[in-house]
Amino acid sequence: MARSATVTARDTKSIATTRARTRPATRPSRAAAKIGPGATPDAAVDAASATANSQRLIEFYRLMLLIRRFEERAGRSYTSALIGGYLHLNLGEEAFIAGTAGGMEPTDYLFTNYREHGFALARGASPGRVMAELYGRTDGLSKGWGGSMHMFDLNHRLMGGYGIVGGQLPLATGAALAIAYRGGHEAVVATMGDGTTNIGAFHESLNLAALWDLPVVFVVDNNELGMGTSVERSSAQPDLHKRAASYKMESARVDGLDPLAVFEATRHALGRARAGHPFLLEAMTVRLKGHSVVDPASYRSKGESAKARSRDPLARVSRRLLELGAANEEQLTAWESQADDAAAAADKFARASPLPPVDSLFDHTYATPVANQSRRLPGDPLFPVPPRPLRTLPVGSLPTAGTASAVVP
Repeated sequence: MARSATVTARDTKSIATTRARTRPATRPSRAAAKIGPGATPDAAVDAASATANSQRLIEFYRLMLLIRRFEERAGRSYTSALIGGYLHLNLGEEAFIAGTAGGMEPTDYLFTNYREHGFALARGASPGRVMAELYGRTDGLSKGWGGSMHMFDLNHRLMGGYGIVGGQLPLATGAALAIAYRGGHEAVVATMGDGTTNIGAFHESLNLAALWDLPVVFVVDNNELGMGTSVERSSAQPDLHKRAASYKMESARVDGLDPLAVFEATRHALGRARAGHPFLLEAMTVRLKGHSVVDPASYRSKGESAKARSRDPLARVSRRLLELGAANEEQLTAWESQADDAAAAADKFARASPLPPVDSLFDHTYATPVANQSRRLPGDPLFPVPPRPLRTLPVGSLPTAGTASAVVP
């Protein structure tokens, strides 16, 4: 049978280094362990590990803040008609994004869905270029062609944003096949929402990945709602990671509100994938708002909305940093201000970026030139309109005479 586990910061060996931060604030953390002539080797290792975790948690928190402020700014821009199309925000999923991206190598490939702004930032893309892409400007990641749902950044190996639910999974599987064929050390991470696990491409992709031992990790962002339908109402097996058992694939569930737990789980899963064992990882997250900016989330009761807000990962991580002594209130305030400034600067950059010229609308439709490619703009006729022939009317047929005949169109 496939191995399936529940990964948490407390009970999984692969993420045991996060245990120090789960202790109550009144108890001394391992970061305070004595390092000196009287210290044991284990104490020194534990202290170094706790210090590294604290520093990583700070980095994750600052990234989470940037994603939160960026998404809030994008939401306001959308309601001001500065962003077209649809807009799906990562509000509430910041810890999951930071941990997943942090566990990847720079050479790994990421395929994701249409809720990908945070992933672009986490992979290292400039906030200004990400915002410019939302605005459809030429300085955007995809020069304005991708918009919110179809970002692409080869430099950071972000292989899309896909608007079709599950559309990224076969492509991610194919990329993993190419890596295996070439004998490369890279791996592929394919993230998806919980609703994606009910479509055919999910099962087809996992089946092929398991058959061919491909270096790919499938990650389910389980925010407990597929648009407006709960997982329990749409999935006969609501423990989505257990679906890997059908393909003899290893799997685990992780607390998606804990960036360190997600980081360790992602590293573990990628290690298995590089060794020829594809992996299914389920991260339990929360969606603070509706499916998209225009979704009022009226399917949630007031109690459910309040419960979601109580699980805000930013509040959790900030409290943890204070409990660990890794940060103080002044630092938290300064980091929030820096995130605000970064989001404002991204907005300013995007507004200043030029709109692409209309005649470039069909550029890059194909990777190579295609004969007879249509460049018809909206409203243009499907085929060229031939000139209308002129016809001659007899004398006297027009109200005004004076010529032998009149030529009219």
